[in-house]
Amino acid sequence: MKILCVDDDRQVLQRHLALCRELPHVTQAEGFSRAREALAWAEENSVDLALLDVVMPELDGLSLARALREKQPHMAIIFLTEHKQYAVEAWEMHATSYVLKPLTRERLIDELSYATEWRRKQAEGDVIPHIAVQTFGNFDLLVDGSKVNFSRAKAKELFACLVDKKGIWISRKEAACLLWEGEEYTRPRQKALDVVIRSLRTTLQENGIGEILHMERGRLRIVPQALDCDAYRLLAGDQAYENMYRGEYMSLYSWARTTEGTIDSELRRRRRLRQKEYSCV
Repeated sequence: MKILCVDDDRQVLQRHLALCRELPHVTQAEGFSRAREALAWAEENSVDLALLDVVMPELDGLSLARALREKQPHMAIIFLTEHKQYAVEAWEMHATSYVLKPLTRERLIDELSYATEWRRKQAEGDVIPHIAVQTFGNFDLLVDGSKVNFSRAKAKELFACLVDKKGIWISRKEAACLLWEGEEYTRPRQKALDVVIRSLRTTLQENGIGEILHMERGRLRIVPQALDCDAYRLLAGDQAYENMYRGEYMSLYSWARTTEGTIDSELRRRRRLRQKEYSCV
């Protein structure tokens, strides 16, 4: 892998170069303290990954990244910065990652692994899934790239519950206990659940995906195979989604904390294994 490092702080730049050059899968690492010099070098040399500071004189890291991508569209871009406030703009331009300094060897290994997978996917070409579910951070359902609007918040939460269960049947009582945590499953609550289920079915049918919800004998489930879900991909071992995860899973729902803990434990296990693999190379 060929890496370009750009940081106007020469001490930080040399540290990043040293970290890169000690890793066995890095074939070349070049560093520049001036963004325009880095851009000129990239015009003559191929780059797999650019590690860019964000706040720099003359040409900031975001502008540099856009210029680099114009020359080499499949270049992975990782921003290294002390500033959180540029993260949204970085993601909007499809940065590969956004890392707060200081960069550690362990974090660099993770990011290089992700960047390799990201470049592979870019080269193959991305296809927008018909039904996509986003669970990292807030929860959303998308059909052909457009976000689905739920008429009732509880209907959206019920669908999120079913996604979290990954196709396992849940009873109406279980659903009610999750949606109205700590409340008894009374007759009024049963009627409220009926309204929520009807609303969910209507929303799915209006968006042409009613078949993903199954109901029988007072139980509900979704068809997980019909969904392209970020959490499913992460748990299946997809490193691209592993590195997209920022520690929050369905953050609006308290019942989701159990799965969030499972994801965190699994990621720690994988990182320990990855460190061992790199140490043995």
